[in-house]
Amino acid sequence: MKQPWNKGRRAIGPLLLALTLAGFAAGCDGGGNGGGQSGNAPAASATQGGGGGASPSHSGPIKIGFAMDTLLEERWLRDRDLFKAAAEALGAEVVIEAANGDDAKQISQAETMIGEGVDILVIVPHNAAATAAIVKRAHSSGIKVLAYDRLVNNADIDLYVSFDNEKVGELQAEAILKQVPRGKFVYIGGADTDNNAHMFKQGVFNVIQPKIDSGVIRVVYDQWSKDWLPANALANMRAALDANGDRIDAVIAANDATAGGVVQALAERGLAGRIPIAGQDADLAAAQRIVEGTQTMTVYKPIKLLAEKAAELAFKLARGEDPGADRKVNNGKIEVPSVLLAPIAVDKSNIDETIIAEGFHSREEVYKNVELSRR
Repeated sequence: MKQPWNKGRRAIGPLLLALTLAGFAAGCDGGGNGGGQSGNAPAASATQGGGGGASPSHSGPIKIGFAMDTLLEERWLRDRDLFKAAAEALGAEVVIEAANGDDAKQISQAETMIGEGVDILVIVPHNAAATAAIVKRAHSSGIKVLAYDRLVNNADIDLYVSFDNEKVGELQAEAILKQVPRGKFVYIGGADTDNNAHMFKQGVFNVIQPKIDSGVIRVVYDQWSKDWLPANALANMRAALDANGDRIDAVIAANDATAGGVVQALAERGLAGRIPIAGQDADLAAAQRIVEGTQTMTVYKPIKLLAEKAAELAFKLARGEDPGADRKVNNGKIEVPSVLLAPIAVDKSNIDETIIAEGFHSREEVYKNVELSRR
């Protein structure tokens, strides 16, 4: 693979070549490969994925490209702001783009960042498969790639930083089974293109499959919600209710936005608050539904911790340092070095001690509708 500093060069004289190589070697730490387009980025290692091999120490400011799927949901606005603040506190410059669910736009935005010479690319993929092209393009320019929260499939990702997403699904299923140990279950998934949606679902079925096998639980409806849109979850839940004559015992939704669509569909039938519902993300609307009694639980993933950890590790990777990943996650091509944080199940009994106590949402915000109803 040609190094970026050598792209487009014509043949040069032996003396100039020797001087050039000597100067390049002097700028490297431990004989690592050449830098990225900005002249500072560490090159991709010979065995992409895992930050292995020697990398040069980075001198000068770090420039991080943050290619986000969307800013149309509450949680991603938090991720953007927290990541930017954490990276800037380390002395990095952060360039942020959001594609809002458009695969071609996300690829174009990432290519622009690469062309502008970012030292590392951090990506929240919209499409876990399509964004493999971004990883290949970045590596060809000597730029490492960190997958933030969502995994990129079939690509030589250097690092994955997220929560234990199978555990998220397991927490959802365990909470619902405490409420409904048997009966007719509905699963409203997220976007089929998002690897996290598959991991959440895997976690749910890790827990409920034995009860399905024994016949005490029947999954009577199971459908993805395109692009995570609440409108698509609403349509799915309406279809589930129609197919089962409104006789549903429990619903597990892949996140709080889709859970919002589920609650709307139930409210239309006069069933809101009567059927246990699990979500995840600890969105404000979900926290409000929990204290109001229309959603059973959510899963809190401390986003500040995720953003700060990802910024720290992106900074390390850009400087050619070992991020110290302690886990591996298979993405269909390699075992990706990973740092997975622990999620927390939240319901009415512990909402004050978790998301409110940690300042994720204020008590006034969470209990606003409850307080209004009491007046």
